Amino acid sequence: MIGVWSGQRTMRGKPQAQPEFLTTINLNQRVPADHPLRGIKARVDKVLTKLSPLFDELYADEGRPSIPPEQLLKSRILMALYSVRSERLFCEQLGYNLLWLWFLDRELEAGSFDATVFTHNYDRVLSADAAKLFFVEVYDLSRQEGWTSEQHFTADGTLIEAWASLKSFVRKDGRDQAKVQSAKEEDFGNPTVNFHGEQRRNDTHRSTTDPESVLYRKANGQASKLCFGTQVLMENRHGLCAAITVHNPIAQDEPTVALAQVDEHRELHAAKITTLGADKAYHQKKFVAGCREREISPHAACKDRTQVDGLDGRTIRRVGYRTSQRLRKRVAEIFGWMKTVGGLRRSRYRGVERTQAWAYFVAGTYNLLRITNLGLSLQAG
Repeated sequence: MIGVWSGQRTMRGKPQAQPEFLTTINLNQRVPADHPLRGIKARVDKVLTKLSPLFDELYADEGRPSIPPEQLLKSRILMALYSVRSERLFCEQLGYNLLWLWFLDRELEAGSFDATVFTHNYDRVLSADAAKLFFVEVYDLSRQEGWTSEQHFTADGTLIEAWASLKSFVRKDGRDQAKVQSAKEEDFGNPTVNFHGEQRRNDTHRSTTDPESVLYRKANGQASKLCFGTQVLMENRHGLCAAITVHNPIAQDEPTVALAQVDEHRELHAAKITTLGADKAYHQKKFVAGCREREISPHAACKDRTQVDGLDGRTIRRVGYRTSQRLRKRVAEIFGWMKTVGGLRRSRYRGVERTQAWAYFVAGTYNLLRITNLGLSLQAG
């Protein structure tokens, strides 16, 4: 039974369609002065100025004008910041999002991009080399602003799931093709393939969807998944991502990739790395000896009842070692943001190279957001 209000009776209002009207909008005035995107946009524009010579090399001198590479790169930043899951969805939302149009320096009348043209143009700026230059320039900018440490760092790794199903992980010799084909005849859209009782290994099996992914698990008790390894080098002052590497976790273990990142970081930024924090997975001879060869104090967490030459009481009793063990936990914030907000929990691309390029953009965006928030908090304080 529907209750009837016993108060004064009023006539029912009717919705009216919004009339068409003409107005003038200044997008710059519509964005609040303290909006974080203002600080990010100012820093990105500085980076793009340095990358302009690279863009000149990527494009021909003649022909039809394309989407400006600056807008393509800024679009990657927006997709990471706002967790946009695809290029087509981004183009759909761009048409009515005034904040995004302002960030891209795009006229309101120009509207959104054509999704097909937008995706095809991405091939120019989605290369790992171009993405790496963007990431390096962003980190250099954070160094110039004084947010980074030049001596104290942390290394840690995680896994990124590949865009491939376990059903695609079949024998390399093709003996599973009959089984898969038979299942597709029954249900082509989502075939049920029975691999029960069959041992599948990377040396005998390979994914047909993403052959560069490997079947791997992070630790005992966890499920094995088709994935890529991802290694991060973090500076300890404010927890910025100093390096990120997507790799094969079987062919290259975490300590090996971490030491390679240290060497590259020293070469790119002339950093005088003196300490390198890590968890118990790095408490092994390869990592400790590699740090000592590079005149770096290995601040790895120690396993119980395990001794490694080069990491003893002379190191672990120091105040600096305890500080590294406390600060190294910040690397989980990088992984958490990149996987949940940045959309890097599962790769949206196939292969190591394209996944690496997207990882550079996501990590660079994290650094931009981090230093912008640090600057705003400093001004507020």
